[in-house]
Amino acid sequence: MGNNLNSSSALSQFDIKEEDQLRADMYSFIANVIRTEPSQELIDTIKNLKGDDSNIGSAIKLLSKFASTLHLSEIQDEYVNLFVGVGRGELLPFASYYMTGFLNDKPLSKLRNDMNMIGIERLEEVKEPEDHVSSLFDIMSGLITGKFGKQFSITEQSEFFEKHLNAWVHLLMSDIESAKTAVFYAPVGALGKEFINIEREAFRMNISG
Repeated sequence: MGNNLNSSSALSQFDIKEEDQLRADMYSFIANVIRTEPSQELIDTIKNLKGDDSNIGSAIKLLSKFASTLHLSEIQDEYVNLFVGVGRGELLPFASYYMTGFLNDKPLSKLRNDMNMIGIERLEEVKEPEDHVSSLFDIMSGLITGKFGKQFSITEQSEFFEKHLNAWVHLLMSDIESAKTAVFYAPVGALGKEFINIEREAFRMNISG
């Protein structure tokens, strides 16, 4: 399960708190589920996930259930209908579109500037703009884990989140959850929405503290 990004910095090993590793893993997981049509390997992984009675746990349990009961082709067709379509899918999971109504707009330019400062490049084979939600979640995960050569502080993570995700990503997750064609992806949206709410609150407490 790769991502769409290259780092110009050498990958370093850092000691990561358990709660931060869980955050990074959640960003990566949601990114992988939304990035492209899911593989059998990814669906098999989701089948084995265990949830609990929390909002996130309930979404995970439902997602695992659908991974076990739906055929791979059904899930892949749903992905295409939601995010690809003929011309375009039901949803366009890009920051520029959600923030301005247009693709490749100012939010993408601002993101590219920040990516350049961090030392992140889009892989050559990736054609979609860097402000796809999966790329942004990949970056958040990398800021936490030190993938880009250093571990970014919670304040730095919060600043990136505020600049590039906070204004729109909860709307996208709500749209995924309630999309007309969503079955498998409805709990993905619910999971993403709940996780983002937790991240927002954690960042708010850090700033106010």
